Amino acid sequence: MGRLTNVTAVLHFMSIRPNLTSLLATDRPARFPPMHSHFPMAKESSPQHDNKLIKRVHRELIDDYDEELEMEREDWEHVDAGKPARPVETDSSRETRNQYFKELFRLQGELVKMHDWIVETGYRMVILFEGRDAAGKGGAIKRITQRLNPRVARVAALPAPSSREKTQWYFQRYIAHLPAAGEMVLFDRSWYNRAGVERVMGFCTDTEYEEFFRSVPEFEKMLVRSGIQVIKYWFSIPDEEQEFRFRCRINDPLKQWKLSPMDLESRKRWELYTKAKEVMFERTHIPEAPWWVVQGADKKKGRLNCISHLLSQVKYAEVKHVPIKLPPRIHYPDYRREPIPPEMIVPEIY
Repeated sequence: MGRLTNVTAVLHFMSIRPNLTSLLATDRPARFPPMHSHFPMAKESSPQHDNKLIKRVHRELIDDYDEELEMEREDWEHVDAGKPARPVETDSSRETRNQYFKELFRLQGELVKMHDWIVETGYRMVILFEGRDAAGKGGAIKRITQRLNPRVARVAALPAPSSREKTQWYFQRYIAHLPAAGEMVLFDRSWYNRAGVERVMGFCTDTEYEEFFRSVPEFEKMLVRSGIQVIKYWFSIPDEEQEFRFRCRINDPLKQWKLSPMDLESRKRWELYTKAKEVMFERTHIPEAPWWVVQGADKKKGRLNCISHLLSQVKYAEVKHVPIKLPPRIHYPDYRREPIPPEMIVPEIY
């Protein structure tokens, strides 16, 4: 897997870090503005010194890109056990891959703007991610939240209900995770478990199932009336594609944890899940909180399409911030840094 090109780095810098765009605008250090104008710690400004600082900025950027490349490893195919993985779509062109990263970073830049607007205005939003197992919900959630403040953009991935929670009102355990002012909550599966896995696997009675469909439209309307925007996504993949991804997970030791007993059962009950989904759409697709279907056969396109659509659903505006000034460090004449005992140092084996 090749590294990102300098062109992609520039595009990312332009979209995510506009205040430093000039630092990467050219490969000729002599044409850069004085580096101390961006980094006051740079006492001198010469072509040689500026070039070193430019390389340091590049390294900082590449560290961010590496995080995305590490996450991309989840897309690699492990078709045969014991054999090395190969990236999905290895025959795709460099231009195609660069276009994906360019769009991803651009959209993440817009997510940061939306995130700032949510904080500034006290907006509240709930985003539900439902769909087939291995359809790409988790990957989309990771890319949405990757560059956002986790205290603002929270992910709620609830485990199976406890014996106590089973005796509560069905929606009760989800209410505790709803957003306060200036927050967005992404549910990695949600109260729609009752319409899907609980129905198919027989974890709820017919009475509980029907009561859910009577309650959920009113529940979501209540959220909307209280000022919470509700967006619901269903990630869809073909039967053959799910089987392929399951087999890849089986052969990848780093991803086997993703295969739960419920996932394996879902393969056997594909058609029952399809019927449950169709009933769910028919009975819960309401104007206040409609369903949106993301085609997930191509993971990268699915992510980009989901993020782009999410941004289109919120009428946010860029928030103007007061320029940040780093305060000077205070030096005390009697300050002395105590040496760290050698036995406390983590061994530097890399």
